[in-house]
Amino acid sequence: MICALASAVCFGTATVLQAAATRAAEPGTGAGAGSGVDAALLFRAVRQWRYVVGLALDGLGFVFQIVALRSVPIYAVGAALAASLAVTAVVASRLLKVRLSGTEWAAVGVVCAGLAMLGLSSGAEGSDPGPSSLPWWLLGVAAAVLAAGVAGGRLPDRPRALVLGLGAGCGFGVVEVAVRLIDDPFDLTNPALYALLLGGGAAFLLLTSALSRGSVTTATAGMVIGETIGPALVGVAWLGDRTRDGLGWLTVAGFAVAVAGALALARFGEAPEPVPGPGAVRGADQRG
Repeated sequence: MICALASAVCFGTATVLQAAATRAAEPGTGAGAGSGVDAALLFRAVRQWRYVVGLALDGLGFVFQIVALRSVPIYAVGAALAASLAVTAVVASRLLKVRLSGTEWAAVGVVCAGLAMLGLSSGAEGSDPGPSSLPWWLLGVAAAVLAAGVAGGRLPDRPRALVLGLGAGCGFGVVEVAVRLIDDPFDLTNPALYALLLGGGAAFLLLTSALSRGSVTTATAGMVIGETIGPALVGVAWLGDRTRDGLGWLTVAGFAVAVAGALALARFGEAPEPVPGPGAVRGADQRG
């Protein structure tokens, strides 16, 4: 759980840096400009130092995530990753001068309470390998995520944000499950390895596009749902993830509380927009 929380800190801080860098790299007139999933935007964004630092934090967070997934159930790690939005909110309040209301600070506390409940009730990770077809299903889901993201990127703003967010979340969810199915990272015959690479790449592409246009609040909420619920069900149904004896109810409650708190903070996946004047930044709470 310590590694899962460290991963959440890395991912949450990276979100703030990448969101600001992505908006700065967007050539349009602001959120909602353009359409589709723009692969070129990713290359423009990586020329910004904030995006590069964010990528470095993402890499470090991924290492912590792998260690956590090898030790605790997927549902616990997924909830911790969703809770990275609480980290994003706190970091945004410091680095980007975004004000948190009393309700939002309460949501941060709710996330922390949910994670504490999960920490107390989570058992060890399951040892079941799952059905032999699961790695192939993961690869298929990863490919479907990329295809759905490309198609959904051409929808109107509101449904586009939801589709891109859900797609990114499902891509990250594929990564969570694939990590559990890879014993030898150099085994090139394991389809789970390709599912991890394709799912992670598709998720980053969709998330970068979501951060640059449309309602990123909606996209972030979709991402939280996509990366928590599906992988948690796979872990319990097929990989043998369990809770401590007699504490199943606390696990369910902690998972629900942590995700609900994260959804309440979903707007902090959104980048601030600049206003005219040197150094001026408008907080996300002032969006129309």
